[in-house]
Amino acid sequence: MTRAWFARDLETAATFWRILRADGVTLGLTSHDADLWFDGVLHRASPGMVPSALRKSAGFEADSAEVRGSLTHEAIDGADLAAGKFDGAQVRIGLIDWESLESEVLYAGTIGAVAEEDGAFSAELVSRKAQLWRDPTPRTSPACRATFCGPGCNLNPQAFTREVRLAVIDPVRNAARFTDDPDAAIHAGGTLRWLDGPQAGQAMGVMDGTQSGALVVDVPLDPTIPTGTRALLRQGCDRTLDTCARRFGNAVNFRGEPFLPGNDMLTRYPGPQG
Repeated sequence: MTRAWFARDLETAATFWRILRADGVTLGLTSHDADLWFDGVLHRASPGMVPSALRKSAGFEADSAEVRGSLTHEAIDGADLAAGKFDGAQVRIGLIDWESLESEVLYAGTIGAVAEEDGAFSAELVSRKAQLWRDPTPRTSPACRATFCGPGCNLNPQAFTREVRLAVIDPVRNAARFTDDPDAAIHAGGTLRWLDGPQAGQAMGVMDGTQSGALVVDVPLDPTIPTGTRALLRQGCDRTLDTCARRFGNAVNFRGEPFLPGNDMLTRYPGPQG
């Protein structure tokens, strides 16, 4: 049975926030003046973080919420915010009884836009009900709409992912070269996910290769990443039917319409014959 909060003259209640980042890191924060351990997560005392009013409705419109706070806790670093480590992270906001540790989640969603100014940050939260506004009808496109090795593509990601070790960082080109010199042609458009080092857990997109065999990525590399740092490197796909059929033998799962006439077909008209 759900507890009736604030029904007594004196309540031992505090708010808590739980952030589940895409790189596997889970952070717990609470407005209580001492750390609290519950649900298998240590929630650090962070009185500087305050949620705005939570608006919940019984309709289909998305619930709204916002969190503001100061960058005083070691768990939230300005560099991590700038690097996008909190983008798209799942958020749980609720109440906790700091005596009985009875808790209730009041809001669940994801982090949207994050802004930082003068050592303070604000994060816009997007509720789960916002997914109901997404149009599930696919649009026609000459390229494949499926994520490589994802739903619809149906290829096994393990067959196109391997572990590599860093050889050297090229800070000028923002590129990384690995010991076994992976082919840039088949990894362009793929992903690189670090397993060790200062950027452990962070995923980056592979943009292209360099003449030295290094792979250029779309996220700034930390120049202090040591040699030998492990990473998972996944191949890329240019989403064309030719690549899907010839390289992967997966044309049956191609999610595109490469032979469908475009809108310019409506504007065509016959010209004089020469």
